[in-house]
Amino acid sequence: MKPISWYKSLSQPQPRRESGYFLIDGKRSVDHLLTHHRQSVHELLCIEDTAQSYQSQSSDVPIRIITEVHMNSISPSRTPQGVCALVRIPDDVYTSKIPDVSTTANGKILLLEHVQDPGNVGTLIRTAAAFGVDGMIMSDQCADPFSPKAAQSTAGSLLSLWIRRSDNYLQMITELKNRGYKLIAADLHGDKLQDQTWTGRRILALGSEGSGLSVDVLGMSDSRVRIPIAESGAESLNVAVAGGILMFVWR
Repeated sequence: MKPISWYKSLSQPQPRRESGYFLIDGKRSVDHLLTHHRQSVHELLCIEDTAQSYQSQSSDVPIRIITEVHMNSISPSRTPQGVCALVRIPDDVYTSKIPDVSTTANGKILLLEHVQDPGNVGTLIRTAAAFGVDGMIMSDQCADPFSPKAAQSTAGSLLSLWIRRSDNYLQMITELKNRGYKLIAADLHGDKLQDQTWTGRRILALGSEGSGLSVDVLGMSDSRVRIPIAESGAESLNVAVAGGILMFVWR
């Protein structure tokens, strides 16, 4: 049995990478994982008040009952709901190994370059999962998708698409373009949204909160697109909001 300090250490990058596990808190997220990705849930941590409901529905998943004090110390949430799931991190997340994209149903990949806010990263993962995106490529300067805030922001959708976080993301783009994918870059100086062609295999690229996409990614793009806004009211959109709009149109 692992000490409580071990679970608490999973809030840090190195222990997560070394162990291959992350924690996610809350009934909604845990229930989603148990329903759709049960094989990845290694253990449930519950306070006594919530343990009974999970014992009846999760006989194949080990349940460890802990005190409320311990739950407060290990939970990634500021307001723990009495249940956390210990979940396996999928293989190859931190590599540049691209899955067999020829077998994916939708031909949609999201690229995040240097998106540093974990809340934005988690929200984009959740949105991508909702709109049928097959996978996500992230630069290594993006927030870790399995960090506490990012994982919580996905509301349990973190395992619904494949994810790669690598410093070789530019080479991955090149490989995908060689496989027939077109790269669409979100750019404040791009073409009008309605002029964009979304059919076929596509990679949608979103840049950092402050600087947008790099010259390298823009130079590799097959087209650039912008969302029309009232510039007198706001200079730009939050990257997660912009991504949500573009993915809705893409769908």
